[in-house]
Amino acid sequence: MVFSAQALKMQARALGFNLAGITRAEPSPTLDAYFRWIEAGMHGSMAYMARPDRQARRRDLSVILPGVRSLVVVGLDYHVPGFSQATLNDPARGRFAAYAWGLDYHDIMTPRLEQLAEWLRAASGQNMTHRVYVDTGAILERSHASKARLGFTGKNTMLIHPRRGSSFFLGEILTDLEFDAYDTPGRATMCGSCSRCLGACPTDAFPAPYVLDARRCISYLTIEHKGSINPALRPLMGNWVFGCDVCQDICPFQRFAPSSGERAFYPPDVNHAAPPLLDLLSLDEAAFRQRFYGSPVYRIGRERLVRNACIAAGNWGHPDAAPALERLLDDASPLIREHAAWALGCI
Repeated sequence: MVFSAQALKMQARALGFNLAGITRAEPSPTLDAYFRWIEAGMHGSMAYMARPDRQARRRDLSVILPGVRSLVVVGLDYHVPGFSQATLNDPARGRFAAYAWGLDYHDIMTPRLEQLAEWLRAASGQNMTHRVYVDTGAILERSHASKARLGFTGKNTMLIHPRRGSSFFLGEILTDLEFDAYDTPGRATMCGSCSRCLGACPTDAFPAPYVLDARRCISYLTIEHKGSINPALRPLMGNWVFGCDVCQDICPFQRFAPSSGERAFYPPDVNHAAPPLLDLLSLDEAAFRQRFYGSPVYRIGRERLVRNACIAAGNWGHPDAAPALERLLDDASPLIREHAAWALGCI
């Protein structure tokens, strides 16, 4: 049986997704570029991206789901207006990327995707098999999303919708069901001669348009990288302590980003978007768990968050941070002790 693509998209929107597309379960059209990126070492310490089993899944989606025929890709807006740049950029605060201001998107999207898959099973009358992913599977989701016509690839490597910007999460359903229509890609890019994102990156993480060297990216450094951060990069990180929005915020298409209709992504106050650094520096393990459970920030753990806060405190350079940093010189974590000492040296 071939199922209606339009019916699936209508149900996706009924469940709250803002975008939905369907593509055949074929290898990503950017697969060769991805492997060149890995060979150049630009994935940094994210060794899982280069693992042979992960590479096999990206080459052939049937390794993930035998018999897979289709890939359903959805988008969910997370843009939240309201806080001034002056407040977010206050050096006495530690800034979070906007996607982490509210509840963890994995917890919002995964159950909803499972709902969509169960609806698809019931509506099709088929005993279909499926897998659901939200930013976790070994697939090149932005490339597949572009193929499903959810946007184009920007020079900052983000997926950009020409009428919605790039502030939306992606999720996927792999299924052995076939559809009566598949989306076709739009324009590969619409950046033209614009290169604002490349010039705005504080750490110069783009060696070329459409190429990101993760080893210099603030998002990678504050979230993915588990060890010591290169001292040469620390002064360039400003007050970012979890992720970075610079290359998105500067993009002209971002002015079209609609406000999210998902209340779970709205922070109760500015301290959930850019908490005072002194609060972050004083976190012990119990306080970290209590404050950030249910947030994307929880995923990096207390050690990395306090490490990042130490760097931001060093960049702030204010004597008010010295007592908290001095206490961290006795922290159980060598990583925190190292970065606290660096920050004190800056002050």
